[in-house]
Amino acid sequence: MKRLLAFFPLLLTAKLPAAAQDYGQALTVKIWDNAAAPHSNGISTPETLPAPNRIGNVSAAELYIFPADPAEATGQAVVICPGGGYERLAMDYEGYDVAEWLAANGITAAVLKYRMPAGHPEVPLEDAEQAIRIMKGLAPGAGKYAAERVGIAGFSAGGHLAAMTSNLAETEPDFAVLFYPVITARKGLAHEGSFDNLLGPGRDAESEARYSLENRVTEQTPPTLLLLSDDDGAVPPANSTLYYNALKQHGIEASLHVYPVGGHGWGIRENFRYRAQWQAAVLDWLERLRTKNEN
Repeated sequence: MKRLLAFFPLLLTAKLPAAAQDYGQALTVKIWDNAAAPHSNGISTPETLPAPNRIGNVSAAELYIFPADPAEATGQAVVICPGGGYERLAMDYEGYDVAEWLAANGITAAVLKYRMPAGHPEVPLEDAEQAIRIMKGLAPGAGKYAAERVGIAGFSAGGHLAAMTSNLAETEPDFAVLFYPVITARKGLAHEGSFDNLLGPGRDAESEARYSLENRVTEQTPPTLLLLSDDDGAVPPANSTLYYNALKQHGIEASLHVYPVGGHGWGIRENFRYRAQWQAAVLDWLERLRTKNEN
């Protein structure tokens, strides 16, 4: 069920405190922690850094804003949800590296450090929805970086979050870009770890169906671009095709790009053979949306 999030006070700073992550962003917006958010994930222990640019045990949501190059600005903005199986966040090649590339191409990007669900699926959803509100200027924080048209992008489990926000949030994104997304809990197709972390030990058939997002598409779902590899052994390609078929059944503008090889989790890494192709596809698709909206 869609729900309307209340406004909550935000803390923001242009000068990062000692504890904040510095990824080269122009602005950091502290969205909320478990005490201020509508719901808590129950995590009370500190964040972990299991590897460089990996954050686990997240209990406070933040938004890292990378403004568009003014000479190239399209007026669009994208909230980026890194992947990590709803257990940790890959903040570099699925986060700030992508944001820097988008910003250089005229699209303001905001990397979302969302709270881990820990069995509370509403928690990352409300973080992503509030990030959309902030970037649209409907909630304070983004200031001059707010945009009229704000989309969402997500990688793997972050793709599930982006698709969840596209269908279950009251304030929906204007478009979505999903990279090798987790979509379904169907047996034999699910990324089990993501759903275990999302739904917790109380996971049952009803909750699995509710968060299998091919079941949640409506005529209000935003236009969506999906990109993946045919040989993805972690998240079966059927996740994306199920979602694409659901989009088309409801008359939603969508595009599906399946690359022959690459496996899972390539993000913006230079060693992905089709890196230039997916970048061209994303920019072309965003430009088509922009032109269509202006006409």
